[in-house]
Amino acid sequence: MINKRLLIKNLLAHHAENSFYDKKQQLNLHTLEGKAKFLKHVCSLSNSNPNNQSFILVGIEDEKNTVVGTYFYDDSHIQNLINAYLENPPQIQYENVIFPHLENGMVVGLVTIYPKKGVCFFKKRIYTIDEKAAFSRIGSISHPKYITPQINNQAVVSSILNASATNLKNTIDSVLHFMTKTHPDMKPKYQVFKEYFTVCWAGVEKIKNNESFFSRVDIELINEQVKIFYSALDEVSIVYTDDAFIITEYVKIGFRKNNRYLPFSVQKITFSNSMSYQITSEIVFKIPEIDKKHLYHLYNYYTALLHKLKNNKRLTNIEQIDLENLCYSLMLCYLHGFNNAKNVLINHKDVFKKYKQPFLFTSFKEVMRILRKLKYETQNNE
Repeated sequence: MINKRLLIKNLLAHHAENSFYDKKQQLNLHTLEGKAKFLKHVCSLSNSNPNNQSFILVGIEDEKNTVVGTYFYDDSHIQNLINAYLENPPQIQYENVIFPHLENGMVVGLVTIYPKKGVCFFKKRIYTIDEKAAFSRIGSISHPKYITPQINNQAVVSSILNASATNLKNTIDSVLHFMTKTHPDMKPKYQVFKEYFTVCWAGVEKIKNNESFFSRVDIELINEQVKIFYSALDEVSIVYTDDAFIITEYVKIGFRKNNRYLPFSVQKITFSNSMSYQITSEIVFKIPEIDKKHLYHLYNYYTALLHKLKNNKRLTNIEQIDLENLCYSLMLCYLHGFNNAKNVLINHKDVFKKYKQPFLFTSFKEVMRILRKLKYETQNNE
């Protein structure tokens, strides 16, 4: 098993960007331009590494080669984006890797691109990249055409992976750090599966109808140094058996005192006796029926509130409280056919980010994550 944090350190310490490795400070998959850039890098690395894994690191400052971190990204359906635009697409995996010096919720994104024979190319146009375009990686540059690989990276990548194998000391140190340093005030817990895998989790626990729910949830697969779930807002239920760890996520719907939580997704980690595991994710969310007049009221109210916020106008006490539901209410409008509501949210991203209290930007990120998962669950295109 690979310690992903050690893998990232080994890549940063010994290798500049090359034909099997790229690094980015951030990804922006909210826009067509950001999606196109990401797809181009996946395409070029896949074409240049048909015999071995290749990698993209996210959250690395390029010139100084330092770990600055990026926001936790829910990757559960990113493969659908790859499949939608690329012909002969590689299998990829996006993991959120923990670095203790980063603030809570910040990680390094590790994109692993698995080897794939044959030419990978775009099967439809996106942004400025035309249909049938192919890319290849030569050195640190992605070239806009397919070039037969001149270098076999298999041996060097294998040596890096071997040097990044997990060990007992790293596992114990990481469990102790999670329990005593990361979340000492949240009654953190851990569970060992199949005598090898260790999962740690923490959150603020609430009891409703004799059931336990958690908010401010943080869950880590310790052996690989991977954060498998993180949410500052949503309510979550957690159950586990001898060979599975199951996370049910709930999403907030409502307005002011009428808020309620509906089941959104079920993520299940199944551990096997062969020292391997599988993560599956299923969307169980059903869009609630809402009176159209109420939705028009929500949309008009919150777009007017956003206008005041953007222009630094004074908000009433009630309006300040209603900001907590702003992103979720516009998401609800979008799900009921108010197609511009999503663009309204995206266009005000910087307003949310600059607001004096962090909950507004946090709720924006949560809503974008939910909408992205819903979209990739129901279709294989944008």
